[in-house]
Amino acid sequence: MDLLFPLLIVALLVPLFLNARRQKKVLAKTTEMQDSLEVGDEVVTTAGLYARVVLVEDDTIDLEIADGVITTWSRAVVREVLPDGSEFDDTEFETTTDADIAALDSSTSAGPSLHKTDVSGPDETVEQTAKRLEKE
Repeated sequence: MDLLFPLLIVALLVPLFLNARRQKKVLAKTTEMQDSLEVGDEVVTTAGLYARVVLVEDDTIDLEIADGVITTWSRAVVREVLPDGSEFDDTEFETTTDADIAALDSSTSAGPSLHKTDVSGPDETVEQTAKRLEKE
């Protein structure tokens, strides 16, 4: 009976210790991967964005997310580096043609209109609102 309490403590501390070691290993592996980024690597960010590395700096990287579209990100957002043979491309997707755009423009939809409508001004001006609030 005297050993029950120490055994209970050990049973609770061992999983905590093992979990901390596993987290350290995963963190070290991720940090090593992020530090080894090179120009031309294809990566996936934590947001799920597929991109190509075009510039590597101390804390940031520039990613090309589309042809000619380059954005700056923190190195910490890189979740994984894609293998060399798995080049991503969008050739499997259909391209939109001018005929498709014309068909979309000419169709009438029940959705909201993108055209601005004449909206009448507010019921009272900012000055009138300020005066009303001062009176209250």
